[in-house]
Amino acid sequence: MEYSEKWGTSVEEAVKLALEDLKLDEDQVEVTILEEPSKGFFGIGSKLAKVRVEKKKETKADKAAEKYNAEIEEEIEKFENKEKAAEAEVKTEDEAKPAAEAPAAEAAEEEFERELPDINDILKLNVEMEPVEEHAAITFIKEMTEKMGLDLAVTAKKGEGMLYVSIDGKDAGTVIGKRGQTLDAVQYLTSLVVNKDEEKYVRVVVDAENYRTKRGRTLEQLAEKLARKVVKNKRSVRLEPMNPYERKVIHATLQGHPKVTTRSIGDEPRRRVIIELK
Repeated sequence: MEYSEKWGTSVEEAVKLALEDLKLDEDQVEVTILEEPSKGFFGIGSKLAKVRVEKKKETKADKAAEKYNAEIEEEIEKFENKEKAAEAEVKTEDEAKPAAEAPAAEAAEEEFERELPDINDILKLNVEMEPVEEHAAITFIKEMTEKMGLDLAVTAKKGEGMLYVSIDGKDAGTVIGKRGQTLDAVQYLTSLVVNKDEEKYVRVVVDAENYRTKRGRTLEQLAEKLARKVVKNKRSVRLEPMNPYERKVIHATLQGHPKVTTRSIGDEPRRRVIIELK
């Protein structure tokens, strides 16, 4: 069923009935009000509302994005399976080691995370980088987004051991995805392409419509807000899982806080930050 027409005492009620009929959410449909409700005069001549609720037609870009996201998830799943296999091998080796060595591994991982360059610092360095017209990253992202049916401009700047790629255009939101998850996946795949034949590792940052800057500011505000909550309630707070760069923003924001401290727990990709009292 592609559409449903329903009556109701209000537009909202009619839409709700139509959505139940179609088994769809409101963001998946287009609503046309066929008749506005009217209370009449003292109940005489009152009219019900009538709406036509129709399932949104998928555009070429929507279908391409859905297919691409499935491919991304498949690539990430392969990567995670390799990571789990590697972790299993390490675990087998660690069983023969003294228990006292386990905290050392966690401490090393924590130190690595905190020593990562702040994403905001990377974005500031973008101003000093030299523009490049041709690069494997540009070619890869252009080919990928064109196959998705997206109209986007891709530019890049190169610095010492670093590459910043900017994606702009009306379809940039599709590349960003929910909370930047698609953008992170694009960045990960682009990094694989760039570092495939490189002897020295190149750090790749892929941004779209300045999302990284906006996300960084949001995380800074979130960190400060949650720190106040921890101090007030005297209870630690666990944040949602984040990528290493986003966790770094939280650590850096609260590094000099007089009353709270931060640490990370868990394994990728579910690793998260805890904010707690000192």
